[in-house]
Amino acid sequence: DVRNIDWNVTARMNNPFVKKHIEERELTVIFMVDASASGSFGTINKFKGEIAVELCALLAFSAIKNNDRVGLIIFTSEVELYIPPKKGKNHVLHVISELLFFQPKKSGTNIGEALKFLNNVQTKKAVSFLVSDFFSPPFDSALRIASKRHDLIAISINDPRESEFPDAGLIELEDAETGTTHLVDSGSKQFRELYKREMEKRKTIVSNTFKSTGIDQISVTTETDYVEPLVKFFKKRERMMH
Repeated sequence: DVRNIDWNVTARMNNPFVKKHIEERELTVIFMVDASASGSFGTINKFKGEIAVELCALLAFSAIKNNDRVGLIIFTSEVELYIPPKKGKNHVLHVISELLFFQPKKSGTNIGEALKFLNNVQTKKAVSFLVSDFFSPPFDSALRIASKRHDLIAISINDPRESEFPDAGLIELEDAETGTTHLVDSGSKQFRELYKREMEKRKTIVSNTFKSTGIDQISVTTETDYVEPLVKFFKKRERMMH
């Protein structure tokens, strides 16, 4: 439950590298957050959904200091919440509160629908952080349109067990988003190798989709701290702008 997160965003905001490299003035920032059931997965430190909330809260707090307009789109297989971008501390705190306590009605994911929604409601250019594990039906078409209109940044959050399956014998797996179950023999080396290949293939497809549309991607895992990838990304952006 994201309401039980043990975290200190204020301490992270005091990180001078984070503050330095995310400061730009008078931006419109929109967080597009995947709230599907797969976000409730995590085998190391936290669930993917918890990390998504913390990450967006960190960036949202910076927006208060920068006087940015901040908006929020929370989606599953459909858009479930939209908060139009506005300025002000109270508004940003409202956005963060919704991130923390939102309870989705659906369990699936449809990134394409969320991007179409963004394209429809946000006519002016915005910096949009698309935060998801990207377990979704294809969204190439909507992504291309959105990438031409906005500065779109993809933040992918994954767990190590989504790349490599452990040897745990005969187990039943349930798809959190569809509810379907499968009995698998994880003790089989052939199964584990097939699983690894398929997951690597999926990640490559998603990564290539971003590259083909010129969209930057920040990769975060439940295994490591997310501040470092953020700092690295904004440092790279700063170098490119000079």
